[in-house]
Amino acid sequence: MLTQNSEMRQIGVWNWSLPAWAGRLPDGRTFNTCPSAGICAQACYARHGTYTWPVVRAKHQANLMFVLDDLPGWETAMVAELGTPKFHGAWIRIHDAGDFFSDAYLLAWLRICRARPDVNFYAYTKELDRFRRLTEPNPPANFLWVYSYGGTQDAALDPATDRVADVFPDEAAIAAAGWASQEASDLLAVLGPRLVGVPANRIPAYLKRLAGRRFSEWQAEVDEARATRQGRRHLHLVVDNTRPATAEPGDADRAPAQVDQPRAA
Repeated sequence: MLTQNSEMRQIGVWNWSLPAWAGRLPDGRTFNTCPSAGICAQACYARHGTYTWPVVRAKHQANLMFVLDDLPGWETAMVAELGTPKFHGAWIRIHDAGDFFSDAYLLAWLRICRARPDVNFYAYTKELDRFRRLTEPNPPANFLWVYSYGGTQDAALDPATDRVADVFPDEAAIAAAGWASQEASDLLAVLGPRLVGVPANRIPAYLKRLAGRRFSEWQAEVDEARATRQGRRHLHLVVDNTRPATAEPGDADRAPAQVDQPRAA
C-alpha cells in the first residue's frame, strides 16, 4: 500500500496516497478526499502529470475504496505492513495526495501511529477544525503535521503559533518573506522552522493562475470576494412607510411632498 517516488526515496520517505480532491470511482460513487480544499484545487500538483496516468489513478482509487469499504480491515493491513523491518525508523508521509476527509479516517491513522511507535509519520493538512478537535489534544509522539494555506479554513490559522506551510511563486519570494524553504527536503516541513515556504510547481497553467501570489494571498482574495457577494445578497429594498399615505386638507396648497424612495436595509 505504501510507495516511494524518486524524490521521496532520496530522503527515505514512503508515501500513502489517495485520489486528489474530488471525482468518481469506477463503481460510480463520488468522493471528495479534500473537503476543505480552496484555491489549492486549482493549482494542485496531484491533478497533473503522472498522477493522471491510468495505472497511478487506479492505484489511488483502490486505496480509497479499501478505506471506504473496510476501514477496520484497511487499518489492520496498514499496521501489518508497517511492522516489516524496512519501515523501522522510516518516515511515512500520509497523503502526497488527498487529506483526512473524515473523523473516522483521521482517528484510524492516529491509532496506526500509536500501534507503530518505531515508525515516524507526518502530513500536510487543511483539515484545521478536525485536527483541533481530534489530534491537538493528545497527538501521538511519532506524528508531526503542518497546516497548509489555500483552504477554506485559512482564516482560522495563526502563523504566530501554528506550524504553517504556504506555496510561494519561487524561492526568491520565500526568502523575501523571511520563511524557510522545504525545497532541500520535504521533511523540513515538519522538522525545520515553523513558517514553511513551498516553491510552486513549475506547471505553466498553474503559475499563470497563481499570478505571482502566495496561496494564502490568493485564498484571502477569494474569501473576501465571496463575503462581498454574500453581503450583497442580504441587502433588500424596504419602502419608507413612515409618511401618511392619504392626502390631508390643504395639501394642494403646500409644496409637493417628497416621493417615497426605496432604501437598502
